Amino acid sequence: MAIEIPKDARKEAIASIERYFQENMEEKIGNIAAGALLNYFLEEIGPLVYNQAVADVQERLRMRVDELDVEHHEDEFQYWRKRR
Repeated sequence: MAIEIPKDARKEAIASIERYFQENMEEKIGNIAAGALLNYFLEEIGPLVYNQAVADVQERLRMRVDELDVEHHEDEFQYWRKRR
């Protein structure tokens, strides 16, 4: 599954990569090279981040499902106990 990002976000990401190189590296990076680097990160590292995010959401959902019984539990056969 290819990770796609919106056009505006891609534009900002490329500008951020260019700025990072300008401020932290000894040489500049152009727009095309920054776009290629972004593509590399999205293809190579993006799935790792995506899969971890999915695993985190799954764990959170499991925790919420486990809490359903506690939050919404109703004791059975309470009619006669309430009448005493």
